[in-house]
Amino acid sequence: MSDNRPIGVFDSGLGGLTVVKELKKLLPNESIVYFGDTGRVPYGTRSDETILRYAREDEAFLLEQNVKLIVAACGTVSSVAYMTSEELPVPFIEVVNPAAESAVEATKTGRIGVIGTPATINSRAHARAVLKRLTDAVIVANACPLFVPLVEEGWIDADDEVTYNTAKRYLAPIIEGRVDTLILGCTHYPALEKVIANIMGDGVTLINMGTSVAQKVKATLESTNSFADKVTVDKYYVSDRAASFSAIAKNLLGHNIEECVEQVKL
Repeated sequence: MSDNRPIGVFDSGLGGLTVVKELKKLLPNESIVYFGDTGRVPYGTRSDETILRYAREDEAFLLEQNVKLIVAACGTVSSVAYMTSEELPVPFIEVVNPAAESAVEATKTGRIGVIGTPATINSRAHARAVLKRLTDAVIVANACPLFVPLVEEGWIDADDEVTYNTAKRYLAPIIEGRVDTLILGCTHYPALEKVIANIMGDGVTLINMGTSVAQKVKATLESTNSFADKVTVDKYYVSDRAASFSAIAKNLLGHNIEECVEQVKL
């Protein structure tokens, strides 16, 4: 039995496109409805109450699009507002636990780094998820609040001096912590993966939450026998200017989505 309804994905802005990229790579027959809340980005500096309200509004919008599954492609929502999953009539997948599982599988020393928004780091969600699976793990975490604005502005080139120096400063305590695995705890961060990899060095494995989440989505669809049997058009919605979103999205996804992007009001 197939289910040709789309997969719903939401994020505070552009970062969730790194999850979409991995979903399309692993599940090419599945269609995506994406909502990027570009009018209210970033989420990571907001209060827990505000993040919870935003998450519910984003999920309600996706449900109106008749999605069969919702992915919270936002580290902040996954860390702070994951309880909204209990209110949904469709399966819900967050990004924290899949990333923790991948990190535990990858580490050889048990020293695992986590970078994310202030709300994500303060929640200690990744630390709890890792320690649940590896009780003697050492967690070294640091908030990187400027990473999201850098990605939203399109400042993602590995040779960008401002981006490199910002990343070097944020990653200093992670390097001092001698980690061998680093969770990119915000879906914006894989856009800066080359910069981060250059600074961390070859001895550190970077965990892209998008890859882990795509595998979780595949397993969920398999368990419910809900794979699509035909390809339909992907749709992208934003709460602010569609043009600027489309320009940066092209860099993140590797193809032009300009004709598929629409600005909406929640």
